[in-house]
Amino acid sequence: MGIYVNRGNSSFARARKSQIYVDKTGLLVFTNEILDTEQCYICNSRPRRFGKSMAAGMMAAYYGKGCDSRALFADLEIADSPSFEEHLNRYDVIHLDIAYLLVQIKDSVRTVSFLQKCVIDELKTIYPGVLEEGIQELPLALSAIQAATGAGFVIIIDEWDAIFREERFDKQGQQDYIQLLHGLFKGEQSKDFIKLAYLTGILPIKRYKSESALNNFKEFTMLNPKRLSPYIGFTEEEVQALCKKYNMSFEEAARWYDGYSFPRIKHVYNPNAVVNAMLDSEFDNYWTNTVSYESLKEYISMNFDGLRDSIIQMLAGNRCTVDVHTFQNDMTSFQSRDDVLTVLIHLGYLAYDAQTKEAYVPNEEVRSAFAAAIKRTDWTPVIQAIRDSDQLLQATWNQDGNAVAEGIERVHQANTSILQYNNENALSCVIALAYYNAVNEYTVVREMPTGKGYADLVFLPRRHSSKPAMVVELKYNGSAEGALSQIENKQYPAALKEYQGNLLLVGIHYNKEDKKHFCLIKHWEKAQETT
Repeated sequence: MGIYVNRGNSSFARARKSQIYVDKTGLLVFTNEILDTEQCYICNSRPRRFGKSMAAGMMAAYYGKGCDSRALFADLEIADSPSFEEHLNRYDVIHLDIAYLLVQIKDSVRTVSFLQKCVIDELKTIYPGVLEEGIQELPLALSAIQAATGAGFVIIIDEWDAIFREERFDKQGQQDYIQLLHGLFKGEQSKDFIKLAYLTGILPIKRYKSESALNNFKEFTMLNPKRLSPYIGFTEEEVQALCKKYNMSFEEAARWYDGYSFPRIKHVYNPNAVVNAMLDSEFDNYWTNTVSYESLKEYISMNFDGLRDSIIQMLAGNRCTVDVHTFQNDMTSFQSRDDVLTVLIHLGYLAYDAQTKEAYVPNEEVRSAFAAAIKRTDWTPVIQAIRDSDQLLQATWNQDGNAVAEGIERVHQANTSILQYNNENALSCVIALAYYNAVNEYTVVREMPTGKGYADLVFLPRRHSSKPAMVVELKYNGSAEGALSQIENKQYPAALKEYQGNLLLVGIHYNKEDKKHFCLIKHWEKAQETT
């Protein structure tokens, strides 16, 4: 076994020994289908902590010569596939981790030459006497081995995009790297020695103008992973099983880590976070750290028209349309709000609905990362709104309509350049920002079907909460009294029978003439009004 060629199965064996292992070997069923075909070039990108390296180690263990991995896969999905025996430990596997190499070499130009030398040196040991002395280009070495022996190679490159992320301004290093990839994966000669090429990283393949640098690769991304959707993260069924095994609340797991949704799989969870939550018996933000907050701050603070507006609206629970096709798939070519939002989707800070072309904040874990990042910006009005949201909640529970109206008005006035009122939907956005911390006590539902209509906002207490449920109706240029009447006339409380006796009706009105907010709060059982 080598360091780069036929590394063995120790990485996957370690994963199998872990306290929690979720079977994702269905990915191998797919790669077996395309192996040694025109479709054998795959780039599967996803965010940090979404199992990229584990998948790469699994593939190396399955395909690589020099080890016997039968026992590791015997009880997994792939073992039931007719293709299991055909490809098990049958190929020379070159497995590269570009991020690791960059840390060791600290120079992307030298990294490219270093990795070629190391791989060629190992190939000379495996195939003695085949390669001429002085050969320095890996594609030429692989061609020579194939011509002499008929050997085919599986090439796995983990963190393939690290050079574009970590050495973003090193154009020469990036060019050398792309040239290497072209030699390995483009052209007729490479078809002779490539059985399967599998790249995994955070970013899709770098684009030059409108074309991918490796346009023969099939890309599976966070925009739409297509057939590979079940292998991006944990599915809902997998998380339900883990919650049952570890006696954890599935409702809370969904609130914290669900939210990524694709046409084929509607609920995808951050796998690293779910595993840590199960093992720690505690839901928390396991994904981000100080470096991540600073990185997120850098992106959301970029000076593009509409970017700040979009971020605030998504934090308030709204969605924003985004054009994902202008992004060049690197960390330096940002030209618009859409480019920034697209990189945030690839980094996992935003989710993307491919059908509506909209981005949104997926879950509580990411939402808390945004809140931490915003504290490091100059977005003072937004920071203050988040800080004041606990006081606004308390005023609502106290049925202090005046205090609620004043609190909402402060949020609106402080953010008036971002959150312009022109209809009830815009008013809803401000209300959601003002009640930002309500998610700690409530599940917030917009446009909830209740009685004879749809309530604008419904706050349903979480299992651990003793706080009252709240139905909030908004009136843009109407009246607070009219809002409360609508709640009662359309029988919204009837849909919340389990909360009667602990249910507040909240009517909020904005008068566009004098730019004033008004609020009436009524306890449903006592019918007690407070202005």
